[in-house]
Amino acid sequence: MFNSDTWFPKWGDIPAAIGLLSRLPLRVDTQQALARGAHPSWAFGLAGAVIGALAALVAWMGLMLGLPSLAIGLLVVGTSAWITGAIHHDGLADSLDGLWGGWNPKQRLEIMKDSHIGVYGVVGLICTLGLQAALYGQLATQNLWPILGVMALSRAMMVPLMTALPNARGKGLSASVGRPATQTAFMAVILGGAIAAVSGAWPALICAPLGALAVAATAKRKIGGQTGDILGASQQCAETCALIGLIALL
Repeated sequence: MFNSDTWFPKWGDIPAAIGLLSRLPLRVDTQQALARGAHPSWAFGLAGAVIGALAALVAWMGLMLGLPSLAIGLLVVGTSAWITGAIHHDGLADSLDGLWGGWNPKQRLEIMKDSHIGVYGVVGLICTLGLQAALYGQLATQNLWPILGVMALSRAMMVPLMTALPNARGKGLSASVGRPATQTAFMAVILGGAIAAVSGAWPALICAPLGALAVAATAKRKIGGQTGDILGASQQCAETCALIGLIALL
């Protein structure tokens, strides 16, 4: 069911989005946030930009200390995971275990719900985080600003997935937030894309949607929709693809 009645953005949506996607100590009007449902998701890109700004600040400190590029990249990835509580990384690991470890939708959803991590999740996290660290490290030595754009757009990419795909489980964080209206998804993508373009991360406008689309297509085929874990996996894939595009094209 779409949350589309009397939709319009509010300033309170911004701290609500940041509070949902991070552990930053912000004062959020919980009652208003719950009443708004999925509407605050238009600000997911802004939340990503805040996370990216803090990660870029840490990268700048690494540059000032003369650290090697890989160490700086690891600092960026670690800072992002710390600020967000590794919520998206957890979603990636659970999605990999479930989508490729089960034989039918019900079994895959049960595996994704399990808090234990399997071999698919371990290998996927190692490869993804290692690749991100190497790419962020190289990017930081060239320009710090695109870090904001990558983290903003990759989080904005979750919103159209929430709109386009039904919730596969019917409960959990994704289901409790609700299904954003089309205009919410449109605004989220436009805002995230604008931040990416202004920050110099324009290749991400092409590559980030491809990563999110790949996850969406796989989830639709294997479990019939999305879950909170799938959204986390889409963010991580969008972020990684955006970084690959940046390093390849800039």
